[in-house]
Amino acid sequence: MSDIMKSICAVEGVEAAGVKEGKYGLALIRASGTGAAVFTKNRVRAPVVNLMAERTLRGKLDGVIVNSGCANAYTGKRGFEDAKTMAQIGAEALGIDEMNCGVASTGVIGRYLDLDLIRRQTAAVAPNLAHSSAAEDAAARAIMTTDTVPKHALVRADGFTVAGICKGSGMIAPNMGTMLSFVYTDAEVPADTLRECLRTAVNRSLNRVVVDGDESTNDSLFCTATGEAGKVPTEKFAAALEEACIQLAKQIAADGEGATKLLEVKVCGCRREEDADKIAKAVIRSPLVKSAVYGEDPNWGRVVCAAGYSGVEFEVDELSLSIGEGESEVSLVRNGEITADLDKAKEAMRGKRVVFTLTLESGEAEATAWGCDLTEEYVEINGKYTT
Repeated sequence: MSDIMKSICAVEGVEAAGVKEGKYGLALIRASGTGAAVFTKNRVRAPVVNLMAERTLRGKLDGVIVNSGCANAYTGKRGFEDAKTMAQIGAEALGIDEMNCGVASTGVIGRYLDLDLIRRQTAAVAPNLAHSSAAEDAAARAIMTTDTVPKHALVRADGFTVAGICKGSGMIAPNMGTMLSFVYTDAEVPADTLRECLRTAVNRSLNRVVVDGDESTNDSLFCTATGEAGKVPTEKFAAALEEACIQLAKQIAADGEGATKLLEVKVCGCRREEDADKIAKAVIRSPLVKSAVYGEDPNWGRVVCAAGYSGVEFEVDELSLSIGEGESEVSLVRNGEITADLDKAKEAMRGKRVVFTLTLESGEAEATAWGCDLTEEYVEINGKYTT
C-alpha cells in the first residue's frame, strides 16, 4: 500500500521530522528553493522574527528548524543571539548554509531558550528526516502548543502541488495570530513573485482569522518553492497558494482554544474588498457574536451591530443578513426589513459550523473571515497557561 501524503511531503524534495516531549517540541524540514516569508506586525515581536525578517530577504531557503514551548520573545540581545545559535544548530543538522535556515519559535513569552534542549532534540530528530506521511505528521505535531490536532493542507493543481503545515489555536487575530506555518510547492517561482503571491494569499486567509483578538509576537509563515515541477502560470500558482492558506486558516479557527464551533462570516456587495474584509473581521472578533454562537442564541442584532462599528460606510436600509447555507439558509434581514424566524435560525446554529452571510448593495467586492465560538474552556486554558 502506497504512503498517502497529507501535506508537505506530497511536494517532491521535502523531508521532515519532529519530536514532542511534554510541552517542548522540535521540528526540522529540509527543502531547497526560492523562499519568502511574512511575519507578525506586533511591535513587540520576538528576536527570532527580527532575525528572519532580515535573512529571508535573500529569497532563498534550504530548511527550517522550529521549537515549541518557548517563544524566545521579549528576551532582548540574549534572545537574538540565541536565535542565531538556533539557526546554526539547525543548519548543521540539515547540512545547509545557516543564512538559508529558517528559524521559528512558539510558546511562553518572556522565557529564554534552553539551547541544551534544542541541541539534544535536534540530534534526536535529524536522523529521522524522511519523505513520508509519518514524517510530515511528526513535524506538524512537534510544533503544536495548545492545538488539539495537527494541521495539514494539500492542493494538487494542474502539474504542480502546494502544501503546508501550521500551528495555531490561541492568541489568534488579524495579522496572522499565534501562527507558525510552513508552506511548500514544487512550482518554479521567482523570489519576488513568491513574495507578492504570499502576501496576497495571507491577507485573504490567515489574516482573516480571529479566535480571541490577541496578536502574537512570533507569527511567521515561510514558503519555499523547490522548482521541481517547472514553471507554471503565476495566476494558477497564486490561486493554489491561496487555497492552501485558506485550508490552514479554517483549521486554526476550528481548533481555537476551547472552541466547539467554526464561525464563518461572508460579506458581499461592497465597494472594495478592503471594506468587506473590515466588516467580516469586525463580526468575527466580536465577543458578543462569539458567545451567541456558543450558546446557539440567534441574536442576529449583534452581527448587524458589529458591521456598524467596522468603520465602513454603507446604507443601513440596504443590508441583508442570513444564517446557514444552501437548503438550510435562513433569512434574518432582507434589504433592511426583519425576516427572522428565530426557531429556524436557532436550528441553523446547532451544527459544528455556523455561517453568516451579510450582503450590502454597494458593489461587487466580497470577503470571508473565520473564527470560533467563545467558551468557558477558553478562560480555563488561558487562566492557567504557565502554571
